[in-house]
Amino acid sequence: MNMRTGVYICHCGINIAHRVDVGAVAEFAQGLRGVAIARDYRFMCSDPGQAMIENDIRPLGLDRVVVASCSPRLHGKTFMNVCRRAGLNPYYFQMASVREQVSWVTTDSVAATAKAKILVAAAVRRVQDHQALTSRWAAVHPEMLVVGGGIAGMQAALDIADAGHIVHLVERDTTIGGHMLQFDKTFPTLDCAACIGTPKMVDVGQHPNVRLHALSEVTDVSGFVGNFAVTIRHHPRYVNAQSCTGCGECAKVCPVSIPNAWDQGMAQRHAIGRAFPQAVPIAFNIEKKDRAPCAAACPAGINVQGYVQLVGQGKYRQALDLIMQRLPLPGTLGRICPHPCEDQCRRAQVDAPVSIRALKRFAADQVAMSALPVPEIKERPEKIAVVGGGPAGLTAAYDLRLKGYQVTLFEGLDCLGGMLRVGIPDYRLPPDILDQEIAYILSLGVDARTGLRLGRDFSLADLSTQGYAGVFLGLGAHQAMRLHIPGEAETAGVIDGVTFLHAVNSGARAKPGDRVVIVGGGNVAIDAARCARRLGSRAVTVVYRRTEQEMPAYAEEIRDARQEGIDFLFLTAPVCIESQAGQVAALTCVRTRLGEPGADGRRRPKVMPETVFSIDCDAVIAAVGQTTDSAWAADVPDLSWTRRGTLTIDPHTGQTSLAHVFAAGDMASGPALAIEAVGAAHRAVAALDRFVRGASLSDGAPSLAADDHAGDWAEIPPGMALSARAASGRRPAEPSAGTFVEVDLGLTETQARAEAARCLNCAVCCECMQCEAACEVKAIDHHMQATETKVHVGSIILATGYDTLDPTLMTEYGYGRLPNVFTALEFERLSNATGPTGGRILMRDGQGCFDRPPGSVALLHCIGSRDVRYHDYCSRVCCMYALKYTHLIKEKVGADTAVYDFYIDMRCFGEGYEEFYRRCQEEGTCFIRGKVAEISDQPLCAEENGRLIVIAEDTLLGRTVRLPVDMAVLCTAIEARADADCTGRIFGVSQGGDGFFLELHPKLGPIATATDGLFLAGCCQKPMDIPDSVSHASGAAAKALSLAVKGQVEIAPTISVIDADICAGCRMCIELCPYGAISFNERIGRAQVNPLICKGCGTCSAVCPSGAAASRHFTGRQLFAEIDGIFEATHRLAG
Repeated sequence: MNMRTGVYICHCGINIAHRVDVGAVAEFAQGLRGVAIARDYRFMCSDPGQAMIENDIRPLGLDRVVVASCSPRLHGKTFMNVCRRAGLNPYYFQMASVREQVSWVTTDSVAATAKAKILVAAAVRRVQDHQALTSRWAAVHPEMLVVGGGIAGMQAALDIADAGHIVHLVERDTTIGGHMLQFDKTFPTLDCAACIGTPKMVDVGQHPNVRLHALSEVTDVSGFVGNFAVTIRHHPRYVNAQSCTGCGECAKVCPVSIPNAWDQGMAQRHAIGRAFPQAVPIAFNIEKKDRAPCAAACPAGINVQGYVQLVGQGKYRQALDLIMQRLPLPGTLGRICPHPCEDQCRRAQVDAPVSIRALKRFAADQVAMSALPVPEIKERPEKIAVVGGGPAGLTAAYDLRLKGYQVTLFEGLDCLGGMLRVGIPDYRLPPDILDQEIAYILSLGVDARTGLRLGRDFSLADLSTQGYAGVFLGLGAHQAMRLHIPGEAETAGVIDGVTFLHAVNSGARAKPGDRVVIVGGGNVAIDAARCARRLGSRAVTVVYRRTEQEMPAYAEEIRDARQEGIDFLFLTAPVCIESQAGQVAALTCVRTRLGEPGADGRRRPKVMPETVFSIDCDAVIAAVGQTTDSAWAADVPDLSWTRRGTLTIDPHTGQTSLAHVFAAGDMASGPALAIEAVGAAHRAVAALDRFVRGASLSDGAPSLAADDHAGDWAEIPPGMALSARAASGRRPAEPSAGTFVEVDLGLTETQARAEAARCLNCAVCCECMQCEAACEVKAIDHHMQATETKVHVGSIILATGYDTLDPTLMTEYGYGRLPNVFTALEFERLSNATGPTGGRILMRDGQGCFDRPPGSVALLHCIGSRDVRYHDYCSRVCCMYALKYTHLIKEKVGADTAVYDFYIDMRCFGEGYEEFYRRCQEEGTCFIRGKVAEISDQPLCAEENGRLIVIAEDTLLGRTVRLPVDMAVLCTAIEARADADCTGRIFGVSQGGDGFFLELHPKLGPIATATDGLFLAGCCQKPMDIPDSVSHASGAAAKALSLAVKGQVEIAPTISVIDADICAGCRMCIELCPYGAISFNERIGRAQVNPLICKGCGTCSAVCPSGAAASRHFTGRQLFAEIDGIFEATHRLAG
């Protein structure tokens, strides 16, 4: 079939014709095969130009049309509509871009003309293989989505809502309003920003057609123009927005103070609060980060940050209540815990960790345990046996009793406490502290039976017979390990550390010897050594086979032992015990050196045989470890044990091989810390409770930790002032006096509150629950979780706003180092009545407190704008808001205040802007044309002492300026949001080189995007002032409404198709499709394209190994025909 093609070449005024010989191109086209007519015209897109094409199609019988002009994106649809009106299928049209691809990029006219001829020939050759395609029509969903609740987003939402359509407004912050509500005044009229913005906020909040999704973000968008499916993730507010009345009582009791982001960190706020009084929604919000590292490191799961903050507020009873939720032995562990929490304290990145253990002890010491009320317990009938009265058993009894179980606590010793009672000397843990805490546990209704040993006085079978529904084993490791050296067993004066400490703590305080050697490096060894000194031993030496750095004992205990006169021999190992008349006479030792690390990661000591020596002594105390005694289990064959001699348990539940028996503590883990025993007991009791109730052991209570925040903690403020860690008072070392009075005196109240103030509040909300108690309407829910909503909308408007450049990296201006160098947004907050100074423009002193007004101020334009190092573009609003600042300074500080405005070019482009500029000149502002090179604090004369020195070049006078001022304001650049790339991927919107979202066309499509049905509003597109943002927002709303009013939208047929007969089912196309338009049909084993989602990008056809995937209107045949046309024309021109 012979095609009849019409070719039309546009002059585009002179855009094309000034470089391309349009007539020659038309003449060339006339000679191409299949071309029936070739014409040129000055403006082919004009009505006469379109009429020329339309009038040729039918009379000349044209069945293909080629237009050589601008780009298809600009006028492709224009000429397709011409074909449609003339009765020709619009896809029988092809466009050759001879403006963008030829005249605008080619300087030589001959070469440009030749290139234009080639492109026309290629288009003619290609169009002959075009196929007739038919568009589809899809209904438009009447609802719309606006993303971003700033002034642009609010305006767009209100325009849509006022037109009678439902609009979903998504704002990721806790309130709508955006940056505009942070401003003081707006230029040039100096209207109050809040007076303009808050009525719109109220209108949005109250409008029946607006569905406000605050503290939310869009996580997924699928579908197509007219029918988008949007997933909105609602982040937990932890306050029920429907119930909250905004009374603020919760904030009054919140102990956490953090920098207020709304005030740019220049003021403090509480973890619960709202951005500003007029916020919409009015509901308060709790800010949570990931769980504080200290709390995460605590084996017992104590809310460390919570009680630290309560101590800082002087709320000691509340602090103790919070501690006792996870630790029934606060005073005890407040003295002997090795505080692993402090190892993770982020305050160490500033100076030193917070003294967390000391604060726990302080809180416990402020409240008498006997004064604590017994909580109301909802009784349960089941009986539970707890075997072992150490830290694990006491914790288990406490937890189980609070759950309502009838608890019997069995202890083999004559008193409760386990190793806390008999293994820790009184000078570290006064017995009355432990007595008070045990007494409180028993006051809950625990039946304690001491002197009854498992395996001797009763068995597990007996407990079952007596009707106990479950058993908790919390047995400790009271059996000492031996040295296994000659002379140990048969020589008098040799004793193990555990037995020695048992005796000392039981009242048998006889001196072990005059010259005592302690073998070991753990806490038992140090405790034994210090006890020996207190009992009168003249010389006490600790022998350890590794170095001091490898000692398991706490560093503070080693320090105290040295102060008490105890000697240490490191890299020394015992060989044998020498005796005289059956009594210890000396300990023979050998030097060691550290070898390679063993399986446990610790370097193994290697004996140096040639270094044997002896230590004269009359007593040897072996403190080389402890183990558990499992003799009681000899008649329990079904109980499983590990190779280490510990019970085999489920690590998550503590359940043993006997279903009703659960275990924690040393018997389950091996010798460990008391705080670890407490944590293990909590887990085991939770599982035991579920077992007794018949629930699954894997079911757990909801976590209070905020989701989506792993590793996300409050930022450590840069340049934070150093603060010394509080040191507990110490009793003078007098071990020879034989006293066992407590050595550590703890913190004073002044110390404790100051130390609590050093906490960085890593998690922000400390979950102290004071807000819950204060909220009368019970609106607070710390267990609130993120939720998702899916909405269907016909169109989307992006109004996500902007960020301002952080000038910290521009070190020449001293921002972040010099306290009175402010950014523009910081100055806005200073000048704002709701800001940190109540609207007074004040300077900061050396401690960061605002104290006095400035006598002179420098305003610096273009900080990060028009700067090749940062942003080439002009931010458009900086000149005018700098002028606004000059006026506000003169008005609020005083007309005599010296104001220096350093500018590059004053760009006053809007209505009333130039007049405002003249007004500022008349008010006495000194305008200096020149970019500031540096702000220094190094004075050269007395006048500059204590002031900021602004150094710049005055380009009008051609000289360097050096001005001392009190304050400097940096007019920082507007830049694309940091998350703009992520937002662009979700919505399928491209970004320009500057990071802002790209419009379809700067003139013909300034609001639309390349994604049909998606529009732009406000500063997410480019820097705009408030009037422009509002105008663009209304324009975007009008575009969205026009789609809804039409009710249906045309869907281009230029999509991908998959030939099921060829498809191999490899699924490569499914993985690579950027729009998720391809799915796999399991029934036929082939990939299928969803025509409503496909955008025709061609990715699938490019990767398909079998050639089954093809893109309509971009088939291989068509593309190769275009290439053939290029070669044919090139050959013809060359010949």
